[in-house]
Amino acid sequence: MIRIFLTGYMGAGKTTLGKAFARAMNLTFIDLDWFIEERFHRSISEIFAERGETGFRELEQNMLHEAGEFEDVVISTGGGTPCFFDNMEYMNRQGQTVFLDVHPDVLFRRLRMATQQRPILQGKSDAELRTFIDEALQKRLPHYEKATYRFDGQYLESRSQIAESVKRLSKLLGIDN
Repeated sequence: MIRIFLTGYMGAGKTTLGKAFARAMNLTFIDLDWFIEERFHRSISEIFAERGETGFRELEQNMLHEAGEFEDVVISTGGGTPCFFDNMEYMNRQGQTVFLDVHPDVLFRRLRMATQQRPILQGKSDAELRTFIDEALQKRLPHYEKATYRFDGQYLESRSQIAESVKRLSKLLGIDN
């Protein structure tokens, strides 16, 4: 039975690596945000607007606990998931946790291209976006660092880099397909 939780800041590549890794290892892939959206037929931003952050984080925790019972799965968590309640401790008990560590410059470059898809980033200037990333990372890093493994997520820009990252992650976790 395999259960892997990928954590890290938005734009770290959790979904990109998670999908590729799950496919290569013949595991099921779950993006926790998509899982929540499917279940509640609402976008994350709509749920946030309706329930507020506290309501969303409670819902997220419940969905994490549900998905965290599945077997042979790779779960990509939301960037804030490890930072609330006992979520990080729960994930560490349930399976292997991997923090996708990405330099803030790389996160800035990736997120700068995706501001329209991420409501929390819309309307931010480059300077505001960079400050936002730096400040959020400082707050979240202590939670991310509780993961069992730290993985360099900088190299997910091309198919060959993703394939090489899948191999490196497989070796790190001791999993062969």
